[in-house]
Amino acid sequence: MVQLTMQEINLSRVDLNLFVVFDAIYREGNLTSAAQQLHLSQPAVSHALARLRERFDDPLFERAGKGMAPTPLAKAIVQRVRSALQDLESTLGEGLAFEPAEASRVFTLAARDVMEFTALPPLMVHLQKTAPNIQLRSLRVPRRDMINQLSRGQIDFAADVLLPVNSDIEHQPLGCEHLAVAMRCDHKLVGQKLTMEHYAKARHILVSSRNEGPGVEDFALSRLGLNREISLRCQNYYAALQVAKETDLLVTLPLSYARQMEQAGGIRITPLPLETPAVEVHLYWHRKANRDPALMWLKQQMLECLPRVMSD
Repeated sequence: MVQLTMQEINLSRVDLNLFVVFDAIYREGNLTSAAQQLHLSQPAVSHALARLRERFDDPLFERAGKGMAPTPLAKAIVQRVRSALQDLESTLGEGLAFEPAEASRVFTLAARDVMEFTALPPLMVHLQKTAPNIQLRSLRVPRRDMINQLSRGQIDFAADVLLPVNSDIEHQPLGCEHLAVAMRCDHKLVGQKLTMEHYAKARHILVSSRNEGPGVEDFALSRLGLNREISLRCQNYYAALQVAKETDLLVTLPLSYARQMEQAGGIRITPLPLETPAVEVHLYWHRKANRDPALMWLKQQMLECLPRVMSD
C-alpha cells in the first residue's frame, strides 16, 4: 500500500518545502517547536502538514500528549526524505562554491580543429594538475547553431572568430592568429624569400568548412588585382598538409598550427607575403554562466592557457 501511494505522487506538483516541514515536525515532535525552528507561524506549519497528509493519504503525525508522534508511514519514509534534503543542500552548496581539486564535472567546449590541436594539449595539462576529475568535451558546432546551443546549455563555451551575437552572449578575446604558408621540405621555394609573385603563381590548397567562396587571403589578393589557382579545396588543415607533403601545393594556415606541424616534420613554413588582418579568436559563453562558479573558474583557466598558443 505504501509503495502504491508513493508512486501516485507526481513530484512536479509537490512543493518540496513541505518535506522540510515534515522533517522539522519529525525532529521536534511538536508543531509549535517546528514552526519556531523554521521561522514560520504555527498555522503555516499546520497548513503544510495538512497538504502532506492529503498527498500521502495518511495522518503522518498523531497527537501524543503535548506532542506529535509519527505514524508507521512517517517512520518508513523519514530517512529517505532526509537523505533527499541533504542531497539537495549539497547540490546547492556545490553551486555556490567550487573546489577544482575535488570537483567532478563535465564541461563542453565548441572549437574548430585548429583550436583543438593547438589549445587542448596545454589546457588539459593544466586541468590534470589542478582539477584531475574534470572532464572536457570538445565538439564541432556549426556557427549558425552556436548561440542557440549556448543558450540551451548544450555547450558551456565556444572558441571561434569574432562573430555577431545577441546581448545574452558574452565574449572575450583569447588572442590573434596570423597566417603563414606551408610547403614540403624539398619544395623549390624552400630557402627563398616567398614573394608576392611566387605566391600568386603557385598552386594552392584552400581549407574551408564552406562549400564555396574565397579565403581571407583571396580577398587580400583581389585588392591587388591578383588571384591564385586552387587545386584542392578541403575541410581541415591536417589533410591539407598531408597533401602538401607529397605535392608542390602551398597551404595558407594559422601560424600557431603551422609552427607545431613544422616541428612534427615534413613541412617548412614561411611568412605570408600578403598584408592580411590578424584573425581575432574569442571565447563565448551565455551570461547565465556568470552565476556558476565552476564555469567562471574554467573560463579563467582558458583565458590564461589558450592565449599562450596564439601567435603574437
